[in-house]
Amino acid sequence: MRINVKAVAVSLLALFPMLAFAHVGHDGGAHHVLSFTEGFIHPLTGMDHLVAMVLVGIWSAMNTKRWWLAPLVFAGLLLTGALVGMAGVTVPGTEFIVAASLLGIGVMVALQLKLSAITGALIIGAFAIFHGLAHGAELSHSVAALSGMVIATVLLHVAGLGIGYLLASSSTHSGWARVIGGGSSLLGIGLLSGVI
Repeated sequence: MRINVKAVAVSLLALFPMLAFAHVGHDGGAHHVLSFTEGFIHPLTGMDHLVAMVLVGIWSAMNTKRWWLAPLVFAGLLLTGALVGMAGVTVPGTEFIVAASLLGIGVMVALQLKLSAITGALIIGAFAIFHGLAHGAELSHSVAALSGMVIATVLLHVAGLGIGYLLASSSTHSGWARVIGGGSSLLGIGLLSGVI
């Protein structure tokens, strides 16, 4: 099967609507996500969450036979972190770790890091807790918003899995993995340094 590399590149760019954090919690709590639709859209509105979710799927599809494990662990620990965040628990440095997830998972994709499914899921899951904490603080104890956020996250993982399988079947998959993972890592560095 031949992959149209330009179409894949354009599709990837279309996934990245803005260079911003999805988390509006730094505003002193002035904005809170309440409805299912707001919860669903919330992870799609910031590069940090959107890129990390897609990367989880790409890494899983390209590097492990148990492709479902890391996305499942991420979604479960995201939910756990969100519930903790909704309860009012805050952890200093949460946004820093969320940005670091782009760097870490981006490197995993760029290097096509072959880890056991469990090791990969544990690394990815550790980042998921902080993504959940960041979002949970904004969900205002809304089960509807939480449901929307988790469903959107799962769909982003599925999109990443699809991209990963397309890339794995391409003769240029190593190059594309380096481009996608490296670009995501640079985005993470930009967010960590405050440049973005």
